[in-house]
Amino acid sequence: MKTEDLIRTLAADQSGPTSPLARALVLGLLPGIALAVLFYSIVLGPRPHLMNLLSHQPRVDFKVLLPWLLLVTAWPVTLRLVQPGANWRRAAWLLLLPVVALVVAVGVELVLLPEETWRGFWMGHNALICSTLVPLMAFGPLIAVLLVLKRSGAPTNPTLAGAGAGLIAAAFGLALYSTHCPDDSPLFVACWYGLATVITVVIGSVLGSRWLRW
Repeated sequence: MKTEDLIRTLAADQSGPTSPLARALVLGLLPGIALAVLFYSIVLGPRPHLMNLLSHQPRVDFKVLLPWLLLVTAWPVTLRLVQPGANWRRAAWLLLLPVVALVVAVGVELVLLPEETWRGFWMGHNALICSTLVPLMAFGPLIAVLLVLKRSGAPTNPTLAGAGAGLIAAAFGLALYSTHCPDDSPLFVACWYGLATVITVVIGSVLGSRWLRW
């Protein structure tokens, strides 16, 4: 079989939301998520009165929902990155959704808050903890995603595929940490959640460049 025929066959087999790769990714993620949840339960846990805050604090709602928006947008991009011949660039536009949502939230925050308070909300109380613990909680899901992509995918760009795996893993880490974090300002989220995401994506791209080669 020629290389072009192989690529077309793999792309056809892995297409669609219920593709074998998508199912394998869901199942393969479970051990990594379980490890992250165990770490969260032992080290962090939910913040006090979280459910009450979710009912009355829009900033908390936004902070908790944003990682799930990142997951929903990163998922199809990553699937296409490991499907030979798939057009991942079209799906990559989805990644603008969480970015735009965060930019709008930051803009609203800057309008509503006095300028002298910006730095305090930006730095928050747990910047170092956030940028450290999120990548740690994301590590289990990251390894799980990479293992699935190595077994079931065929990325033509292993570095980008690893970055996509890092985005998915970061979303899980952020989703857990956001329920513990006492810093609710979009300024804090944009800076420190963003930094934690970048760290996880860089780790994913480095590991992907080594593990996901054909």
